[in-house]
Amino acid sequence: MPWFVIIAMSLAAAFVSPAAAQDPPKGRPTQEQLASDNKLFITLATRVLKWEEPAEPLRILGPLYFVGTKGLGAFLFTTSEGHILMNTGMPSSGPMIVDSVRKLGFRPEDIKLMINGHAHIDHAGAFAYLKDRFGAQLAVMKDDVAAMESGDRGDFKYADDFLYPPAKVDRVLRDGDTIRMGDVLLTAYHTPGHTRGATTWIANLVVDGEAYVVAFPDGAGFNPGYRLAKNPSYPGIADDYRRTHHVLEMIQPDIWLAQHNEYYDLEGKRERASTEGVAAWVDPEGYRRWVARKKREFEDAIDAELAGTTKPAE
Repeated sequence: MPWFVIIAMSLAAAFVSPAAAQDPPKGRPTQEQLASDNKLFITLATRVLKWEEPAEPLRILGPLYFVGTKGLGAFLFTTSEGHILMNTGMPSSGPMIVDSVRKLGFRPEDIKLMINGHAHIDHAGAFAYLKDRFGAQLAVMKDDVAAMESGDRGDFKYADDFLYPPAKVDRVLRDGDTIRMGDVLLTAYHTPGHTRGATTWIANLVVDGEAYVVAFPDGAGFNPGYRLAKNPSYPGIADDYRRTHHVLEMIQPDIWLAQHNEYYDLEGKRERASTEGVAAWVDPEGYRRWVARKKREFEDAIDAELAGTTKPAE
């Protein structure tokens, strides 16, 4: 379920659906308020979506483990040559991720490389903590390097409102670059829109003789106040989103995971996995529905912006 639906059901108006935000229930912030008040936006999202609440880690399949928070997806790939960490969470998530890695029986000192989906505070906030403590290298798509190394200073939507401890990038990635460690092969695809350097990762895993394509899609989400058509948030943002939708449509994963746990129903699949095993995570249809929904929400937002029925942030 998308963020905006969850928050609409909880205590905020819809995040991106203009129609749903026209007449919000009394006491709930309007879409315009969420678009223009960055502190309100991050406060509600953090609380309602449980971004800073610890979660039980778990094995998904083979060398792939969930080590994130209740609301945010962080993932560990374990290999004989060291481990790879994908994403962190808010700055507070560092110790939680360390605890999760240890609870699974692994050593955080063995994390040799960290990668991410995009350089916003809710996914990159603890890289500096982990890098300083354990010395892991950090690989980031070239268009997000400046954001990562500045702690997202000068963000095209949030300016300096969502700063986090900056982290030095050790390897600059480009579209199609691969990372291999042990038996794990990861491919990075540049899927900009949400940030200029948003990155979709594809993992090719073989578990018990079965091959699995695992996708970690990124870049398709847009937040209140993103300007897509009129006075765009950055030049070419609409074209970036449409190219990203095309890339995501071409991917055919067996399993898909994401930086926000509600996207792929972490808790529902966690529960089913207790009896179904890996089969609970296999969800190609769910991935296709998610991509189609993101594409539709984007085009609806473009139409609403051009029609003047939603007010972009000043």
